[in-house]
Amino acid sequence: MSTDKRLDGRVAVVTGASRGIGYATALALAKAGAHVVATGRTQGGLEELDDAIKSAGGSATLAPFDIADFDAIDRLGAALYQRFGKLDALVANAGMLGSLTPLGHIEPKDWDKLVAVNLTANWRLIRSLDPLLRASGAGRAVFLTSSAVHKDRAYWGGYAVTKAGVEALARSYAAETAANTAVRVMLVNPGPLRTAMRAKAMPGEDPATLKTPADLAPKIVALCAPDWSETGRLYDFPSDRVLGFNPPS
Repeated sequence: MSTDKRLDGRVAVVTGASRGIGYATALALAKAGAHVVATGRTQGGLEELDDAIKSAGGSATLAPFDIADFDAIDRLGAALYQRFGKLDALVANAGMLGSLTPLGHIEPKDWDKLVAVNLTANWRLIRSLDPLLRASGAGRAVFLTSSAVHKDRAYWGGYAVTKAGVEALARSYAAETAANTAVRVMLVNPGPLRTAMRAKAMPGEDPATLKTPADLAPKIVALCAPDWSETGRLYDFPSDRVLGFNPPS
């Protein structure tokens, strides 16, 4: 297990933790000393994560639910308040690609699901968990976005629109918490990584040419640490740079 215990005694929620970026981030947070509250739809994936965290000497609480179950998000906030009275870090990772198709061809039910998972759920997380983040001495919120927001790529409209909403949501939340609170809010663009979502979007791509979620995870851990001071900005993993309000080039 890592000797870096910068998050010792801290509580972190990771959504979409049953695989991919969420899984790797939850494991890295636990190795850094955080107690991880891992949410996700796949019970088996969460149990595998729990085994990995325990093998590394860490601790976790599993909260299996669909991120579009908004009542479950409210119950999560209530349970965290009752057990811990605070939340030190939120990694809002859960998301879906949706259909890569012309905007006019997206079925209304599919559009509604995409907005619910990628955007509304993140607002509901803020609504439920903001008081707990404010109760921390150094609350940190990290939202996953995508370069698709700024590339104007045909057929990616549903995904790009919802991720653009996430960026506006996170930056608004950062502006609201910048003064008189210890909450700091960051966006992360992971770029192309070896994930199931990437394989679905780019089926002809050789995954061996891509970095992995485990490569990104330590960077997210750093954004969750008490010594991270910037807010309302975007960490771009492909360039390893923190950017301001202008989109990545």
